[in-house]
Amino acid sequence: MTLTELKYIVAVARERHFGRAAEACFVSQPTLSVAIRKLEDELEVTLFERGGSEVSVTPIGERIVAQAQKVLEESANLREIARQGHDPLIGPLRVGVIHTIGPYLLPRLVPEQIRRTPTMPLILQENFTSKLIELLRQGELDCAIMALPLPEAGLTLRPLYDEPFTVAVPCGHPWSERRSIGAEELKDETMLLLGNGHCFRDQVLEVCPELSGYSASSDGIQRTFEGSSLETIRHMVAAGIGVTVLPASSMSLPHSGPELLSYIPFEQPVPERRIVLAWRKSFPRLAAIQKLSESVLACGLPGVTMLEGVTETGELAAAVVS
Repeated sequence: MTLTELKYIVAVARERHFGRAAEACFVSQPTLSVAIRKLEDELEVTLFERGGSEVSVTPIGERIVAQAQKVLEESANLREIARQGHDPLIGPLRVGVIHTIGPYLLPRLVPEQIRRTPTMPLILQENFTSKLIELLRQGELDCAIMALPLPEAGLTLRPLYDEPFTVAVPCGHPWSERRSIGAEELKDETMLLLGNGHCFRDQVLEVCPELSGYSASSDGIQRTFEGSSLETIRHMVAAGIGVTVLPASSMSLPHSGPELLSYIPFEQPVPERRIVLAWRKSFPRLAAIQKLSESVLACGLPGVTMLEGVTETGELAAAVVS
């Protein structure tokens, strides 16, 4: 039994497909299949049911894959402990970021991190929340910047900032001169949303009760289009196809400027999301986590409320970045 074999079975369990798992592990499918068959023979159990277009995990396979994930995480910690023996701020830090944060935070964060800690380059990966949590548990990521709520995953969380939502409409829209918008008014518009799998879609549906209540009803929202990214949706709004809800930080991008879009705040209470930095409780390079947190706070991301730490009373100390 080898760590490589354990990595292969975790990949197959995740992808439910031998070909996609092989691609994710950067090996050929025959190599992966032979290694998994060897492990099954060694353990004298069947881990996967092979048939049709999708692979399913057997009940005993589920337990073995879960244990394999723990083993991979602990093996990654061995390397980190060795690095910490030298200097926790020397060497790459593997950071995950969800898709609706990356385009707006990373262009500011990367140069700030280089300036503050040039010996600790960031290796970045954008992905969905569920995938980032899985990679954290497997030890393939050191930490991740995500939005609450998160499923219980045994992670340590540090709040970074609170980010309000805003409504984006094309210029010339009847709302373009409004000072504020009520969430219940969105049900009367053609609404553009991210597709399933994006946590921001779920957050928008959660914090806008009217939108959530009508999104599945043909009698509610006139039409609902789903996009693959916020920037695709922004350009669709600029083209006059509908309206959308965006995180405040997205308004700082130079394109799709005021000649194309109008941004209108929500009425009080303004819906928002909390952005956090998450890492495994066993991750040893806490000084690296601290430096990354400081770099995020120093980014001056427009429109958000930076959370600078915890006071002696346990309350979050905050500073608003306008």
